[in-house]
Parts: sequence; structure tokens; C-alpha cells
Amino acid sequence: MPSSPHVQDEIDSQPACWERAVKLAASGPGALPVPGERVAVVGCGTSWFMAQAYASLREQRGHGETDAFAASEFPRARNYDRLLAITRSGTTSEVLTLLESMRAHTRTVALTADPATPIADVADELIVLDFADEQSVVQTRFATSALAMLRAHVGDALTDAQAQTQNVLTRPIDDTLPTDTTVYDVLTRRRQFVFLGTGWTVGLAHEAALKMREASLSWSESYPAMDYRHGPISLADHNSVVWFLGGDAPDGLIDEVRSAGAHVVADTLDPMTDLVRIQRLAVALGLAKGLDPDRPRNLDRSVILEAGG
Repeated sequence: MPSSPHVQDEIDSQPACWERAVKLAASGPGALPVPGERVAVVGCGTSWFMAQAYASLREQRGHGETDAFAASEFPRARNYDRLLAITRSGTTSEVLTLLESMRAHTRTVALTADPATPIADVADELIVLDFADEQSVVQTRFATSALAMLRAHVGDALTDAQAQTQNVLTRPIDDTLPTDTTVYDVLTRRRQFVFLGTGWTVGLAHEAALKMREASLSWSESYPAMDYRHGPISLADHNSVVWFLGGDAPDGLIDEVRSAGAHVVADTLDPMTDLVRIQRLAVALGLAKGLDPDRPRNLDRSVILEAGG
């Protein structure tokens, strides 16, 4: 196990990466969707969750109908003006297969960290975030940098997110959690982590849960906040942490969760800053368990399937 995993440095570099991503959005890359287009966004794993966040946000900002799909589940009979694929590696089999099959009748764009990969052969256009590429299997800065660029492109200002995140990253992890919780408490006393979102933060909640599973092998779940009432809350107890991304909680739900005995986190930070806190917590928990958060078990940087797989 490395004494200082690559993922820690990659987490720490996110505000600087976001600044570059925002500048890239301001330069107006023509490959990005324009208002009024009907857009589909696809990815796998973390990239799919970023696609979900962007799709919801683009519609909220009035830029047009936007759907997000896992690349393997894309409904090929539907018509879109543009298909945007998010893929850090540029080698993921499901994404490559989909783009190759769609480019004859749909404008395809790939947002990637590495243009010298097969993605360049199957997408009409590339947007390259090579400054956000990563050595760790666990995605952090590429995913958030992609989302930062897409947020900026639909009109979101990220100055508060950058400042909040820089503040979080310069403080010990204990100081970035709620005042009545310590890292020791979270690491040793809580067994279940639940992440909840609303609107575009539902995708971030799914990503937060994935980071906890990948980096620390923790029991973690994620739901739209309102849907948590419909069954999953039955598992909440004194062993649970229930975390509302960006602090956005439906009326009465925090009280219900607390009455079940769970610990609630609902701080009014930018949701991407909140995700960075969760990334740090996941890595800290993994290290405390003696795990290597750079190389989660059973995982590789990219899923490459054999022909016909």
C-alpha cells in the first residue's frame, strides 16, 4: 500500500483543474451542446453519474431536453441532435461500441482525458481534459473537472465552489466534517453510509456512494432524497450516516432520519465541494482499513471487453 496514494494528490488538485475547465468552457468549444438541442449524455460508472448530473442541470437551466444513460443501456431507436460521451480512458468498450454505431446519423462528441486512444477513431469530435487525467483507478478530478466545464457552459459560476473546496483541502479532514463528528467516530462507529440528492445532485449522490465502495469497501447506498422515505429509511439506525449532498433536504426528512437514530450531514456547501469531502473521507477510511485506494480490488482503470463479451 502506498504511503501517499496518487488519489490524495489528485483530490487536492481539483480546484486548479476546475479553473482550467472553466476557462476551457469560456473558450467556447464548438463540440459542446448548444441551447435548444436535444442531447443524450452517456458514460459508465463515475462518468455515467456525471452525465446524470449534467443532464438534469442542463434542463434546469433551460438549455433543452437532455437524457443520461449508461452506455450499455442507450435506446438506439431514439433521435438526438448530439450524443456526448464522457470517458476518462477513451477505451471503455461499451462507449466505443455505442459511438461507432451512432455516428452515421447523430453528431457524436467524446469528453476524454487521453486523445491518443480508440475514442478518437469513433467520435466526430473530442474535448480533451488531459490536465485532469489520473494515475489512480479511482476517479476524482477528471470527473469533477468534466462536470465543472459542463456547469460553466450552462451558466453556473464556480468561484464559490473553488473557494470552498480550497478551504476544505487546506484543513485537516476532522475539521471539514460537522462539529459534532470526528473522523475517528465516522471511521470506527458507523457502518452504513447513505447519500441523498435532489435534481442534479442525485448523480453526485450516486458518485459519492461509489467512491465509498471503491476506496474503502464500505456499505454505501444512494437515492433521490424523497425516495429514501419509500423503503430504504427502514435500515437507518445508530450505525448509519445519512448525507444530503449540498445540504438540500426535503422538508421533514432530516427530522425523520434523526429520529431513526442516524447521524445526518447536511451542510450548505456547493455540492461539488461536498463531494470532495466525501472523496477525502472514503480514502481516509480505506487507509484506516489497510486498503490501497489507488487500486480497489476487482477494478481496472477501464473496462475492456473481449469481442462479443
